[in-house]
Amino acid sequence: MELKVTRYAVDDDGVATVWLHRPERRNSWTGRMHDEYRWICKHLDDDPAVRVIVLTGSGTTFCIGADPKALSGYVTAEHYDPALSKEAENPGYGVRPEFDADMTWQLGMRVPMIAAVNGACAGIAVALAAFCDIRFAVAGAKVTTAAPKLGLPAEYGLSWILPRLVGMTHAADIVLSGRVILAEELERMGFFNRVLPAGDFETHVHDYAHRMAAMSPTAVTTAKRQLWGDLLHDDPRAAIEESKALIGKLMNEPDYAEGVAAFLEKRAPRFTR
Repeated sequence: MELKVTRYAVDDDGVATVWLHRPERRNSWTGRMHDEYRWICKHLDDDPAVRVIVLTGSGTTFCIGADPKALSGYVTAEHYDPALSKEAENPGYGVRPEFDADMTWQLGMRVPMIAAVNGACAGIAVALAAFCDIRFAVAGAKVTTAAPKLGLPAEYGLSWILPRLVGMTHAADIVLSGRVILAEELERMGFFNRVLPAGDFETHVHDYAHRMAAMSPTAVTTAKRQLWGDLLHDDPRAAIEESKALIGKLMNEPDYAEGVAAFLEKRAPRFTR
């Protein structure tokens, strides 16, 4: 696919960075961006060399949500048609049926996803960040769902994911008020893992992503799927029994032997795929 409104790069350690790339429009979301983003993530998830994905925006904005021109167009449309183009991919699909949908496919991705919210984040962009596994923000970043101010409902599964990240009380505040919330307040709510000064932001995200990339890829994928899968049921016994079965399975994998050897030899593990 020819990429016009996104870009990506993968470094030698398997850390991929994906940029929403419409800086002249503050990285506002379009159907084209939707297609390109899914295509990139499918490509990266299928590449065994990729171990972590960092999602961010070009310039000093993460994403201001839907392009204003698209919002205006829907005023006179007979219905909302979110259909993807024929080129659109389905990354993360096939892991669990609950994840085979927009945004939730990020939970089905093999690799962990880190949202690096480097500036304003609104509307659909809040869902993009929420369905990542880890979230960092630059100090002072402004975040808003915007939906109630536009006469819209909670978008793209925010009514499901936000209570699980910040609790129902905070989720209701975020979704129902539509107010602009600074990253620092969202960090206190538990939405962001950490908020950092602009001068430290890129370095921290880089270092964190590379530490994660150095972990066992098999173990990270397995643990990610445990975390999100266990949210779909309320049976702790099932979670424990499944984890015991997975322990037995992963103990037969090369990563376990390498991890134990590295621990005993007091060196960093060298995991391969």
